[in-house]
Amino acid sequence: MSKLGLIAGNGRFPFLLLDAARAHGLTVVVAAIKEETDPEIDARAAADPEIHVHWLSLGELSRLIETFQAEGVTRATMAGQVKHKQIFSSIRPDWRLAKLLLNLRTRNTDMLLGAIAKVLGDEGIELISSTQYLEPLLAQPGVLTLREPDEEEQKDITYGRTVAQAIATYDLGQTVVIAAQACVAVEAMEGTDATITRAGALFRTLDHEITTTPQAETTLRRSLTVVKVAKPNQDMRFDVPVIGVATIEAMRSAGATCLAIEAGRTLMFDPQAILSAANEAGIAIVAK
Repeated sequence: MSKLGLIAGNGRFPFLLLDAARAHGLTVVVAAIKEETDPEIDARAAADPEIHVHWLSLGELSRLIETFQAEGVTRATMAGQVKHKQIFSSIRPDWRLAKLLLNLRTRNTDMLLGAIAKVLGDEGIELISSTQYLEPLLAQPGVLTLREPDEEEQKDITYGRTVAQAIATYDLGQTVVIAAQACVAVEAMEGTDATITRAGALFRTLDHEITTTPQAETTLRRSLTVVKVAKPNQDMRFDVPVIGVATIEAMRSAGATCLAIEAGRTLMFDPQAILSAANEAGIAIVAK
């Protein structure tokens, strides 16, 4: 129980979990994914003998199991995004992952990661929630910024939550972008920040049309509200909703003025930096 396996994807999430696990006195065995993990993980391991890093490719499920078993790992967690589109990339799955993929009814996130969790469990490696060591980073209920949503933004939040919960049921994505109670963009494989960017690009085309064609008009309010939810039966072991400073930067660039998230089920990476950036941009953040 003194060791924790960490399946590390991209971004800062693996480093946050690594720090939290070390603060609890755990030796951390990192399975670093060549296609995703930041190479900085090697520097962290070089500075701390209780961090053991093993690099493996995304398709090497058998090697992942063998690595954890050789290190005596009986509990593991996933942290960091592994891009869903990697399923359709040129990775070569080993026999175990190939068999798993062939047996999936659908290749959505829940099906794939749930199947991997079962394989790990069958091999004596329990996959635990990635939030177990990061509870202080879970969003608290209420208005989190200096500015609260105005009346129109609140209408967009109410409508957006209905839409977002519906698409989350089908594991399509967790984020929608709303303007004037109309859905501008829905998240698919590209991720939250890219969805926000796409919504902003769409609105810029409207600006261009109005500039070049004076008679063109739009009935949409010229600001966007971003709504991000957990799935109805969210498995907190993987695919936990996450926001970071990059989310706020994407919103600022896109002209989004409000962000609604789920309290207790959304991780905020560096909450102080997120709220500082949001307040500076005049963006309202509310968690419910």
